[in-house]
Amino acid sequence: MSTPEAEVMQPSTPAGPMIRTLMGIAMLSGFLVVLTYQLTKPIIAENQRRAIEAAVFKVIPGAVSRKDFVVNGGEVEPVTVDKPAEGVLVYAGYDAEGTLKGVAAKAAAQGYADLIHLLYGYDPACECIRGIKVLKLAETPGLGDKIITDANFVANFDALDVRLSSDGRSLANEIVTVKPGSKQNPWEIDAISGATISSKAVGKAINQSAKQLLPGLVPHLDKLTAAGEPLQQPEVTDE
Repeated sequence: MSTPEAEVMQPSTPAGPMIRTLMGIAMLSGFLVVLTYQLTKPIIAENQRRAIEAAVFKVIPGAVSRKDFVVNGGEVEPVTVDKPAEGVLVYAGYDAEGTLKGVAAKAAAQGYADLIHLLYGYDPACECIRGIKVLKLAETPGLGDKIITDANFVANFDALDVRLSSDGRSLANEIVTVKPGSKQNPWEIDAISGATISSKAVGKAINQSAKQLLPGLVPHLDKLTAAGEPLQQPEVTDE
């Protein structure tokens, strides 16, 4: 049986200094997180701007410049610093002469692993989609990512029909993804064998976006057309 003298007394640690230390560490960590966010925010924004611009020029053939607009409540207005986007953001693409070549918009739908985010280009001249660019996906490598690499699948978007109905309130035909090799109509998408879920996600994303966007955009394409300006050519001087 132990005696009180034999017991080893553990020194007690004052709670106050420990709490103050932990609070100091927490405040420093929070400060560093905020500082890192503030320092990297403009870099991230610039990288996103460049990525979107490159994607716009890919999905709108012939475009060399762009202007941003927002579609909201049947109105189409340009996006400015003083007037941020409140609605569906679209990117109008123009050639060197300032002619409107098409309009790009974002779309997303659930794939096999996660949401598939993409940008598609709408060509008013043919009332069709001229191309897509996948912005983000987490599909199975070698299968789901074929929506980027499979040439036959990408060819679906050379001229995918997205004409509006006679009353202009909806698509004349819903965009649907069909079994590989069974495409019969210009509004259908041939799926990829082994990547059906990812293929259907692309079709669903475009269909949902086009149904929402085009009825409000198409009647106001004249605003986008009028906004085009020829690119300034560098002056050539004789030396």
